[in-house]
Amino acid sequence: RQGLQRLICMIKRVLIILLALVALLVAAVAINTFRQGSRQISVPPAPPLAVDEKGAAERLGGAIRFQTIASREDPDANAAEFRKLHDYLQQRYPRTHATLKRELVGGLSLLYTWPGTDPQAKPILLMAHQDVVPVSPGTESKWEVPPFSGEVKGGYVWGRGSWDDKGNLIAQMEAVEMLVASGFKPRQTIYLAYGHDEEVSGQRGAVEIAKLLQSRGVKLEFVLDEGLLITDGIMPGLAKPAALIGIAEKGFLSVVLKVPATPGHSSMPPPKGSSAIGMMSAALRRLDDEQLPANIRGVAREMFETLAPEMGGFQRVALSNLWLFGPVVQAQLEKGASTNAMLRTTTALTVVKAGNAENVIPGLAEAVVNFRLLPGDTIASVTDHVKQKAGSDRFELMALPGAAEPSPVSPTQSASYQLINRTMRQLFPDVLVAPGLMVAATDSRHFTALSDHVYRFSPVRARPEDLSRFHGTNERIATANLAEVVRFYHQLLSNTSAPAN
Repeated sequence: RQGLQRLICMIKRVLIILLALVALLVAAVAINTFRQGSRQISVPPAPPLAVDEKGAAERLGGAIRFQTIASREDPDANAAEFRKLHDYLQQRYPRTHATLKRELVGGLSLLYTWPGTDPQAKPILLMAHQDVVPVSPGTESKWEVPPFSGEVKGGYVWGRGSWDDKGNLIAQMEAVEMLVASGFKPRQTIYLAYGHDEEVSGQRGAVEIAKLLQSRGVKLEFVLDEGLLITDGIMPGLAKPAALIGIAEKGFLSVVLKVPATPGHSSMPPPKGSSAIGMMSAALRRLDDEQLPANIRGVAREMFETLAPEMGGFQRVALSNLWLFGPVVQAQLEKGASTNAMLRTTTALTVVKAGNAENVIPGLAEAVVNFRLLPGDTIASVTDHVKQKAGSDRFELMALPGAAEPSPVSPTQSASYQLINRTMRQLFPDVLVAPGLMVAATDSRHFTALSDHVYRFSPVRARPEDLSRFHGTNERIATANLAEVVRFYHQLLSNTSAPAN
């Protein structure tokens, strides 16, 4: 009986200790959650700026009508359309072209120079691109308006390039035209760079512009290119829109795998798994099932830590305490395509070729696997991963042209990042600002040798239903949002010359 009582007492003590530990854990989580104050800066609103919304929309519509589709194979493809766009810009923005120096680079890319009043100040670079992706054959009838009509309808400018990326190009031109008309003189030299082949790697445009600036000894204070957006309703637990400023972009690698085998008649197949298709299928299955690991680190972690105090419910608790809830949060993020891409080097099986007759066992199978490299991974490390998963020396591996390492990560504590942050908060006080990772490629990656501060952002608003329009059907931008983009560039350039606080 005494032994039973001692056992009961011991169990009670263990339960008390466990309850105390749980209470301490709950208290630690609660304290850690609520001590994470908002990281959003508070600034006075910018003075109201009247923008010719209707005129800007019509001028963007006019730019969309030029079918500036770049070709990877043919440097001269649609050259006449690009030249028409150049003439159009000169006609629509006469003050800009009378004040800024304009140069053609690489045949069809544009570089504008607006000299600053302070020769000691590092210049800045705003970027956009002239080229657009083609419309997928057979989808033309699914557009509400013809894709190159540039029609302004229902409060939107419609057409290929309205979002990516003529909207930014026209908004920058509108802002500069307004500033020139007002007598504004920049303190630091401002460059505008508009490549003509961004959609097919930027080798003939942005790369040549970067080389030209390097040859002139230019070092840039910062670079701002297209990239991340103002997202609304996309991130769970976040009631307000979030402006994500891309501080890095993923690398790019496409690996060709080839495996030979003995060809033969389909009536006498080789042992299981030894055919070219069998070996390739097994290798692709391993690459797809055993992808490079995910982790909430680097840019993704900084983004979540910045947004956590603005969230509600369990999302705020979990993201404020990743030391405890990290595995749970990561498991949820991996289920979404866009959030999974922020956490890992992604693997995409994109091309498979083998065989040409139903009764012939092919002697060669070929596949292409595309990787978008997370900062911290390298082309060499991912190539080693592919070799390991292929599992046989019979496989031949080759990287396709255009491979690029992940970009360096630009700092968020720098004056350049804070300038963009402050500009956003002046114009969009209800929009949260946080760093983010650009999962696709931009022309800005070619300028990392000219500046340590390369950012990828434009204040284009996007809701979940808008994402399919990117490179897709019914691409459009709201005319009111286009006016906001104009105000952003106008305020940003004004802020660069404002006295330091």
